[in-house]
Amino acid sequence: MAEKPKVATTSMAGCFGCHMSILDIDERILKLIDLVDFDKSPIDDIKEFTGRCAVGLLEGGCCNDENVKTLKDFREHCDILIAVGDCATMGGIPALRNNMSVKECLDEAYSTDNRKGPAVHNPDNIIPNDPELPLLLDKVYPVQHVVKIDYFLPGCPAPADTIWQSLVALLTDEPVELPYELIKYD
Repeated sequence: MAEKPKVATTSMAGCFGCHMSILDIDERILKLIDLVDFDKSPIDDIKEFTGRCAVGLLEGGCCNDENVKTLKDFREHCDILIAVGDCATMGGIPALRNNMSVKECLDEAYSTDNRKGPAVHNPDNIIPNDPELPLLLDKVYPVQHVVKIDYFLPGCPAPADTIWQSLVALLTDEPVELPYELIKYD
């Protein structure tokens, strides 16, 4: 039996809604499992690539050095990269922080003097600085600012039917044709 193509997925600066859309393909997920094996993905909890992947699905924007490493790793291991959803394609809601400096964001979140509400108990006014924490970038970037992206699927989240139709086309060597109904938002 021929080896099935592999699909990898990741979620970065986003809400995991696009991964929920993958699950929202409902009973077609059984057909998807017939077409592919999932590799590195939160869907199967595989943490590292086990080999070459036909398709990588990227959810979320790029907000820290760990996301940059993830994007470069996906570009290295995947033949096709798809930016899935508005956070990946445009930065989405996480990019709202782009109007202020990282220092202002951290001060707002962790400083007792600047905090407007009871969101964080931080009586010592310490901004987290553990070396295990990923370093924040100066702003949240769409993924195509870091690596070459082959396809873009808009939406918040990207609709299940759009993800399904794109994956099936790519995995069966058909052209990706997304009718207006799958990409309109009015």
